[in-house]
Amino acid sequence: MLHLRRMSENDWPMVAKIYGQGIATGQATFETAIPSWEKWDNAHLKICRFVAERDGEILGWAALSPVSSRCVYGGVAEVSVYVSTAHIGKKIGSQLLKQLILTSEAEGFWTLQAGIFRENAGSIKLHTTLGFRVIGYREKIGQMNGVWRDTVLLERRSLTAGK
Repeated sequence: MLHLRRMSENDWPMVAKIYGQGIATGQATFETAIPSWEKWDNAHLKICRFVAERDGEILGWAALSPVSSRCVYGGVAEVSVYVSTAHIGKKIGSQLLKQLILTSEAEGFWTLQAGIFRENAGSIKLHTTLGFRVIGYREKIGQMNGVWRDTVLLERRSLTAGK
């Protein structure tokens, strides 16, 4: 049975391994190397960090990052969801994203956003299935291995927080 729980620093080796798998696909992030725990920890909110675990093995993780340090954006965060390549297609990402949505709303977040490579159809489908809407795209927002990449912008406005 899959168990979702809060991520801890002790989970970092397995979380980093899954992040590395995402980096290796070339479809998940502009990152080219796995950051240190300290760098990753400082870039993500302390709340709303989860791992999906089965029989002691972490199969995926999800977390939120602030979009700005300005107080007006205090209820807006960017979503990260990663699933082990061995477990893609088993609804783990869906369960993690659902947990992020529920917990973020309970914490007062009114908007979640995601920037996803245009070619990552699976991730776009995951987000739209759970209430994110495509609001546009950023054309040639960054280069990866000398190739310009576009990202699709998605957001989910809470039905309960920020009213």
